[in-house]
Amino acid sequence: MLNEYQQYDGLGLASLIRKGEITPKELIESAIEKIEELNPSLNTVIHKMYEEAEETLKSLELSSTFAGVPVLLKNAQQDIKGHPLTLGAKILSGYISDVDAEYVRRLKKTGVVILGQTNVPEFALLAITEPVHYGPSRNPWNLNHTPGGSSGGSAAAVASGMVPIAGGNDGGGSIRIPAAFTGLFGLKPTRGRTPVGPKKGRSWQGASVDHVISKTVRDSAAMLDETHGYEKTAAFHLPEFRGSYLDLVDKPLEKGLKIAFSIESPIGTKVHPECKKAVLKTMKVLEELGFEIEEKAPEIDGKQLAESYMTMYFGEVAATLANIEKIIGRRVSMKDVEPATWLLNQLGNKVSAGEFVQALQVWDQSAIIMESFHEEYTFYITPATAYPPSRIGELDQTPLEKLLMKAVGTLNAGGLLKRSGFVDELVTKSLERTPFTQLANLSGQPAMSLPLHLTEENLPCGVQVMAARGREDLLFRLAGELEHSPLWIRRP
Repeated sequence: MLNEYQQYDGLGLASLIRKGEITPKELIESAIEKIEELNPSLNTVIHKMYEEAEETLKSLELSSTFAGVPVLLKNAQQDIKGHPLTLGAKILSGYISDVDAEYVRRLKKTGVVILGQTNVPEFALLAITEPVHYGPSRNPWNLNHTPGGSSGGSAAAVASGMVPIAGGNDGGGSIRIPAAFTGLFGLKPTRGRTPVGPKKGRSWQGASVDHVISKTVRDSAAMLDETHGYEKTAAFHLPEFRGSYLDLVDKPLEKGLKIAFSIESPIGTKVHPECKKAVLKTMKVLEELGFEIEEKAPEIDGKQLAESYMTMYFGEVAATLANIEKIIGRRVSMKDVEPATWLLNQLGNKVSAGEFVQALQVWDQSAIIMESFHEEYTFYITPATAYPPSRIGELDQTPLEKLLMKAVGTLNAGGLLKRSGFVDELVTKSLERTPFTQLANLSGQPAMSLPLHLTEENLPCGVQVMAARGREDLLFRLAGELEHSPLWIRRP
């Protein structure tokens, strides 16, 4: 089975089980063998749950949608009762979840068998997965390159064939960026589409949403069918979707729909030619399929939006460390976390309540603009990222930056840095490689990354597609159509 295992997606494997062509035990053994073979070089699975998987098989309901399908979950937000949730941070190495996250509870009801948890950057903050505590995850397409972040471990696991589906969450691109870097399908649902409880009502002020990274569009659609819906404790609610996303994947869209696209960075930074090429050749195919194409971007101040995102980012890091202090019963010090995390914490503690509220107002204004934009254009298409995958270590802080971070931490000089103009430089440096994805998080829209291009170095480059809030149905229909096109890349 091992040689055939990687040929199937999750629904395909579940079908084999229901037909009796393979037993759940044989399937899980194949997945475990593949994880053990590949993980030493990829460093993607940081916690294994093989014994619990054996227990799951004993009570498996074969009629479930994904009965017996092996999956991995992200080691951030996706709490599994009785197992670690470290968020890639050494300071949380002893923390054990006391309850399943509501998303995980719904995921389990689909019949999946959880084999472990995947690597993330510290506190899931970065678009690369290179935590000091666990070490870097590597891209299966080229081990010298990153699989992206923060769901980088999950993306590497799926792209390498360890599992067909892995959990992710996306607060600024953390599903779409790694999907783009590893040649996979990654959808960030609309804010409020999937649950965030039971211990909280929102994640990153509503910017972060849970879902999966998958090889195929239909796996993502079927999983959203199973996990979406009302959660009474959630801060954000959507009208219930009364259909099946899976049924829509093979339903082509009406021709003549208007599509807007842009290949320019919303913050005025460089976009790599390969990333532009990915969009332009996609637009050519869509035009040939009968869609009306126009190069146009929404009238949103990209730099202001980026600053509002980073204001939330700073505040969330400061709040995270404050909450950790309650868990560990002592103050968190500079030595407990990575230098970049401590710097963000310092800046977060200098953000005023007024600044934070103003940042959220920018989000709302952007959402209003995008709703009007989508009254004319069904889709808005951009590169998923501004650059192909970086090399491992390429984005490390320079010695001067590390010295500055240490000085700021030692002197508690976050306020001084904030006044110096350093924050403006930090915003640009943090987002120059991934400036396209944050808009959907802040406006609350659904957005997806499609694997439609390979660079000359044989590295994947994703194309992002956004739709109006609540319109995942449109995204799945477009993705299903493009999945059958010659553009869709498939790893041999």
